[in-house]
Parts: sequence; structure tokens; C-alpha cells
Amino acid sequence: MEQKKEEEVLRLVISKAWEDSNFRKSLIADPIKAIENLTGAKIVLPEGKTLVVNDQTDKSKVYMNIPSEPNIEDIELTEEQLEIIAGGGQTVWIDLVNNLFPALKDYIIV
Repeated sequence: MEQKKEEEVLRLVISKAWEDSNFRKSLIADPIKAIENLTGAKIVLPEGKTLVVNDQTDKSKVYMNIPSEPNIEDIELTEEQLEIIAGGGQTVWIDLVNNLFPALKDYIIV
């Protein structure tokens, strides 16, 4: 199966950040410019959004990201998801999180 180009961009950025502390610093300071300069890919974020890169390379620490609270009124669920929630199921959680908090790869244009 062919890998997505967006995922290849992210792998390149992460690998470079692991290998090159100067690149890691520039990635933290100006992530869009650093990614675009390294890969040639274009990062197009939705209006009003910014990209924040946190250095989580310190292996002596455990990191957790707290996502922004979703606006429940903006969530559109399928009938199946509504039935699962109504029945007390939580299998829909992953789909919900993926829809509410898109990954950077969703904003890369190659």
C-alpha cells in the first residue's frame, strides 16, 4: 500500500528534528516556515488557527496534551454514532476525537 505524501512530510520533519537540534529550535520558533523550508510542502491552516510545536524529546518526562473543549453544537454525528452514544457505548470516541481535532497532516499540501 502506497504511503500518503502528507505522512511522509511529517516523518521527514520528525526525523530531522530528532537529528538536528538547530532544526528543532527553528521548528519550535516558526513551525510553518521550518516545515515548508525543509520539505517544500505548503501548510495551510484554517483561518484563526496557529501551529504550536512542543519539544517532547526528553525521555525522562511523560507528556499529555489537553485538547480544546469541543463545541457540541457543531458536531454532526451519524445515526449509528447517535445510537451507540444513546446506548452508553464509547466506541465512537476515536471517530469523534479524530473529527474534532484534526492532525497536522490534514493541513499539508504536497
